Amino acid sequence: MSTLLALAGLAVALALTAVVALRRRFLIIDVRGDSMSPAFAHGDRVLARRSRLRAVRRGDVVVIEAPDATREMEPVDRWHLKRVTALPGDPVPPGIPVAELVVPAQHLVVLGDNARRSADSRTVGFYRADALVGVVLRLSAGRRASFRG
Repeated sequence: MSTLLALAGLAVALALTAVVALRRRFLIIDVRGDSMSPAFAHGDRVLARRSRLRAVRRGDVVVIEAPDATREMEPVDRWHLKRVTALPGDPVPPGIPVAELVVPAQHLVVLGDNARRSADSRTVGFYRADALVGVVLRLSAGRRASFRG
């Protein structure tokens, strides 16, 4: 009987450890606002993997901490969903209000798909790489009915 209780306790401990590990590695984010419309709509949910800059590719949609300057324009959340358009060493895309011609180390350019409704690099210039939270993996059932990826 004590062996059975020990095994049950071990199973519970392993399950809790797995849950904690998954929560540290992955995030579920509720989309608020329409700055990423039409790809993501208000009410959608996305699964994101916590990541660093080296895991990011051009075109990835990322979860990134909003700079203070954008919080006044998009006060919905402290994290934003944006699409990466330039990485360190890339040419700075047109319309970004910076003097540099090349994206500096540890910075990136991120844009919302809906330019008229997005506070992003077109407004504040570069985002710091240390503000990166994660890379979006999939859209899950929120307003929409199915997964896509």
